[in-house]
Amino acid sequence: MPDEAALLVADVFEAAGALRRLGEKTAAAQGLTQARWQVLSVVSEDPLTVPQAARRLGVSRQNVQRVANDLAALGLAAYTPNPEHRGSPLLTLTPRGKESLARVTDTAAKLHRTLFAAIPDEDIRATRDTLRQLLTALDRHEGTAGKR
Repeated sequence: MPDEAALLVADVFEAAGALRRLGEKTAAAQGLTQARWQVLSVVSEDPLTVPQAARRLGVSRQNVQRVANDLAALGLAAYTPNPEHRGSPLLTLTPRGKESLARVTDTAAKLHRTLFAAIPDEDIRATRDTLRQLLTALDRHEGTAGKR
């Protein structure tokens, strides 16, 4: 009998890789990289410090710092003073950054509708529920509850 959990993990990794490749292609069509898209997205609602953005994205601070600096140099984001910590400015979107994020998000939304058209909403919801249960179990295992 196959180990269904191991097969699920393999499927999740395969899907994650395919979605990453698709994300890169989608971002590139809008003149971005997926990393830039992710950083724009994570600071789109509330300005964050680079360490806060890195924690949210689950990546290293150094990677986010490099991408944030690139976004600032391109005029898509800007550093603003942080009233709570003078040495750690907040990263915020510029109007150009908001426009760029809106374009890539709209493109992705159209693509997602096409990709998921044949999958009933209740199946998507059930899959999301299962993945959230897995993420909760992983957080408990790692001792990181509430950090996601």
